Amino acid sequence: NNLSFCYGSTKVLEGLDFTARPGEVTSVIGPNGAGKTTLLKCVADLFKHDGEVRFDGEIVERDDLFKFMSYMEQSTDLDVDLNVFEIILLGMVQSLGFYVSEEDVQEVYKVMDLLDIDKFAGRKIGELSAGQRQLVFIAQALVKNPSVIILDEPTSALDLFHQYNLIKFMSEITKERGCTTLMTLHHLDVACKYSDNLVIVCDHHIYAEGPPKDVFTEKMLYEVYRVRSSTMIDVEGERHLVVLGPVND
Repeated sequence: NNLSFCYGSTKVLEGLDFTARPGEVTSVIGPNGAGKTTLLKCVADLFKHDGEVRFDGEIVERDDLFKFMSYMEQSTDLDVDLNVFEIILLGMVQSLGFYVSEEDVQEVYKVMDLLDIDKFAGRKIGELSAGQRQLVFIAQALVKNPSVIILDEPTSALDLFHQYNLIKFMSEITKERGCTTLMTLHHLDVACKYSDNLVIVCDHHIYAEGPPKDVFTEKMLYEVYRVRSSTMIDVEGERHLVVLGPVND
């Protein structure tokens, strides 16, 4: 509610209001430099901001926040001597206590199996490709079964096929678990197909918020992304916007 943030004297976000709901994927989209990553860091209380962020109507202290929230950074570069199993296990660090139980081990293998990365369990994280590391850190975000999942550009290192597969998976698991998933995405087709709600950020403000069918329009693409587009109806009757090219002022 009324969330604002500045880097020094530079305004980044001003007066943002939106709601991300349980059982839904809410995707934040917008042009480069719009403040999408900053918005997620503010929601996760990693940046000090003005305005309020409430969870189930309550303001939560940072120490308690990550008991029910998982946050995945955009960068997955790590210079640590840990294998994939150990990296994912760290996602449960607040509940592990002084020993790792058989149940904890099974939870790690369960989420690795969901993302088809169990074959990497013993591999060092530094040996994996950027796309493989991205899947490992998504597994880390999921392993403690959080009620709120925040993912910053979770598909940036993935090819188109794996982008669609991953966001489809996140949509399914969000509905299955009834959790709230908030993410930033650059691939607009993926965002529209698998998001329940879009938050479009531009010029420090929210340009529009709502279901993709309502806010993903030719007018929005023109005003936010400065591209021309045209509507196409596919053989299944679904509406798509085809980008024709940049606007030449």
